[in-house]
Amino acid sequence: MNTRLAVRATPDIFPVASQSVNDTRRVGAEFAAALEPGDVIALEGDLGAGKTEFVRGACEALGVGGDLVTSPTFTIVNEYKGTETTIFHIDAYRLKSETEFFDLGYEEYFLGNAISFVEWPERLPTILSGEHVIRVRLEHRGGSQRTISIE
Repeated sequence: MNTRLAVRATPDIFPVASQSVNDTRRVGAEFAAALEPGDVIALEGDLGAGKTEFVRGACEALGVGGDLVTSPTFTIVNEYKGTETTIFHIDAYRLKSETEFFDLGYEEYFLGNAISFVEWPERLPTILSGEHVIRVRLEHRGGSQRTISIE
C-alpha cells in the first residue's frame, strides 16, 4: 500500500460494501479526498465491477463534471482538468504490450503532477509494480453489490 495514502488515513474507509452505482461513486469521492498530484491508482476488478463509476466519483470530487467521465476503452487515455490537478483515466485492456504504453509516453501519466487511474493494471505489470501504486480492488458480490478495498 502507498505509504503516503496510509499516512493520510484514507484506508480507514476500506473495505466498504457498495450497494449501488451511487455508492461506488460516493466511495470514489471519499477516496479522492486523500489523493495528491503524483498518485497512481491501479483499479483491479472484472468487467462491470464499477471501476469507471469509482473514477467518476473521484473525478467529481476533484472538480470534473461526472458527465465528462467516460470509459477510455477505445481511446486508451482520457484526460480531465480538475480544479487543482489534471486527472488521467487509463484503460490498458486493449494494449498488446507494455512497450505500446511506453510509446504513448507513460512518463506524462505516472511521473508528473497528475493523478492517474489505471483500469486493467495487470496489462502493465512492470510499470505498475512497487510502492508508488495504490491498488484498489472492486469485486462483484451479486446484483449491484460490490466490495471495494485497498490491497
